[in-house]
Amino acid sequence: MATQQTYPTSADFEALLAEFEQDAQPEIRENQIASGTVLEVGPDFVLVDIGFKSEGRIALSEFKDEDGKLHINAGDKIEVFVESKENDMGQCVLSKEKADRLRVWEEIAKKVENDELVRGRITQRVKGGLQVDIGVKAFLPGSQVELRPTRNLDRYIGQEFAFKIIKFNQQRGNIVLSRRALLEKEREQLKG
Repeated sequence: MATQQTYPTSADFEALLAEFEQDAQPEIRENQIASGTVLEVGPDFVLVDIGFKSEGRIALSEFKDEDGKLHINAGDKIEVFVESKENDMGQCVLSKEKADRLRVWEEIAKKVENDELVRGRITQRVKGGLQVDIGVKAFLPGSQVELRPTRNLDRYIGQEFAFKIIKFNQQRGNIVLSRRALLEKEREQLKG
């Protein structure tokens, strides 16, 4: 007895493809953070799959720490910033550094909203004060370092302190800190 065999139609294939694309590809938008999986760590680039039709390459330097050590392996789950879904070569343009920076800005914005302190390390002297690393660069005016004006700002370089954020503008990349506000509060509590 012969069985009649049916063959899938092009409509069946289109439906299967649409279902696969819907399951496999979360909504990936440019200028946003996406989750990805490291496929390969090469000599110059890290190949990352974010569930889009093509992978993205990120410069190996974005995964190195301050000492130049690499902290990434194939199979690692990471967050990346999607700069472009497709470049001239058909690859996604991704950045780990931009994703990290965006996350830091989000955390700082929450701290500003909740009137919380931030910790940071003073990295260098700049015109009018000091530069502080709080995950991103912030400015500490010379008048906000101590209770009284201090002439030798260089002695603070390399030190870590808690700071109050007195100005915050993410669009302009501008954060102004105060250590003096904390010292004044401590002084008031001691008097109290």
